Amino acid sequence: MGEPLVERPLWLLLAWTVFGVAAGSKLWRVVAGLRRSLNGTGTAASTEPFRQSLERIWAKGEDA
Repeated sequence: MGEPLVERPLWLLLAWTVFGVAAGSKLWRVVAGLRRSLNGTGTAASTEPFRQSLERIWAKGEDA
C-alpha cells in the first residue's frame, strides 16, 4: 500500500499551507469589511445617492 502521511511530511505541509492561505484570505476579507463599516465608507456610502433619489421622489409625491 501507500506510505503513511507521517513518512511524507511534504504532503502534510502542503495541506496546512493551503489551509493557512484560505483562512488568512477569509480573515483579510472580514477585517476589510469591518474597517469599511467602521469608517463609514462601505455599503452605507454607496447607497447614499439611491437614498437621496428616493427621498426626492417621496417629497414630490407628498406635494401632489
